[in-house]
Amino acid sequence: MVKQLSNSLAHTDVSKTLHPYTDARAHERQGPLIIDRGKGIYVYDDAGKEYIEGLAGLWSVAVGFDEPRLVAVASAQMAKLPYYHTFSHKAQEPSIRLAEKIVGMTPAPLSRVFFTSSGSEANDTMIKMVWYMNNALGRPKKKKFLARNRAYHGVTVASGSLTGLPNNHTDFDLPIIPVTHLTCPHFYRFAHTGETETEFAARLVAEAEAVILQEGPETVAAFIGEPLMAAGGVMPPPAGYWQGIAALCRKYDILLVADEVICGFGRLGAAFGCEHYDFTPDIMIVSKQLTSSYMPLAAVIFSQKVYDAIADNTAKIGTFGHGFTASGHPVATAVALENLEIIEERDLVGNAARMGRILQTRLGELSEHPLVGEVRGAGLIAGIELVSDKKTRRPFGAAGKLGAMAFVAAQNHGLIVRAIGDTIALCPPLIINEDQVHELVARLSDALDDAAQWRSAENLS
Repeated sequence: MVKQLSNSLAHTDVSKTLHPYTDARAHERQGPLIIDRGKGIYVYDDAGKEYIEGLAGLWSVAVGFDEPRLVAVASAQMAKLPYYHTFSHKAQEPSIRLAEKIVGMTPAPLSRVFFTSSGSEANDTMIKMVWYMNNALGRPKKKKFLARNRAYHGVTVASGSLTGLPNNHTDFDLPIIPVTHLTCPHFYRFAHTGETETEFAARLVAEAEAVILQEGPETVAAFIGEPLMAAGGVMPPPAGYWQGIAALCRKYDILLVADEVICGFGRLGAAFGCEHYDFTPDIMIVSKQLTSSYMPLAAVIFSQKVYDAIADNTAKIGTFGHGFTASGHPVATAVALENLEIIEERDLVGNAARMGRILQTRLGELSEHPLVGEVRGAGLIAGIELVSDKKTRRPFGAAGKLGAMAFVAAQNHGLIVRAIGDTIALCPPLIINEDQVHELVARLSDALDDAAQWRSAENLS
């Protein structure tokens, strides 16, 4: 009966759905893996097979897949007030309390919150806020953004323009806003021969300043970056990079935007990535672990300086002509409040630091594997880059082919990961314990052995 249901669901999925980040024709051939339920760090397919969810869903489920407190809070709020908006002076208690909570958690000078339903919407909102602010301040030319190659900031028309990944631009006619993508701050791949990490960081900061001067500081509005680049391949920045970028932004009156959609709320073993890397943003974007993705919610958090410029202009125009039906949704914000309470009560930020040290150490042991070129990460996020030649760091000619095989092999061993080209990404729930870390690495090691055998059989180079 289960198998028949699975086949029926799979057929319906293939015949009716277009999946994100998926080769649609390949999906027609192979069909979906249908996930039926979750428990802790594990999920189970409709045949009952168990998987360690090594990517926390999509970098996002902090408290695991069966937290009863979040279910109870959502149910209670649905019964009390299932929906109300925040337009035209309206409000409800959960969104008010959550805004207060977020401001209390984030570093100064962040003091105001605007809610959306996704990180993409939040970055779209941020772009509009920055433009609106500079128009209000009589700086109509100050509209350009600086981002980085391999950055990920969303998929809407504007946020997708900030993203620096080719597949997010190809045939979508992006970028469509004024943005310059700078060198990706990944030392392993983009440092010059003989260049130290310090020299690499200095070169990237100098590149950013050269672009600012070439474009004209009066035209550059903001620099946006993930503290640790995640969806582009899990790439920590070189030491000193963020301090140099922050100094440039102060020097040229450029807003510094920290995209904390993945790093925020404990992922790196600190409350926020900007704290982990010791820099202070003017604007912060959060989502994902804000609700552990039990409900769609995101937020733009910004300084009083940004707020005042916007607020003064709303008084002049008569409104802030931007918002979403679900901005500050009461069920989503109630769930977020409870989720953040759980993160604090159970010290999941501390757990991410403690388990992260174990995870990074155990993954470091895989550096001896013949396929592994680099293991990198921080806290409970990591990337394992597979290479054709360890000594020269030469990637495989057929980019992504071995990564896709390792992805399948991991799934066969009961581990869900993300293949980003030939980098295998890990980002387990923050509740993971030591035994589970060891089991995750064991399953990954078996998957890499299978991938190595497949590589030899296919003569992949």
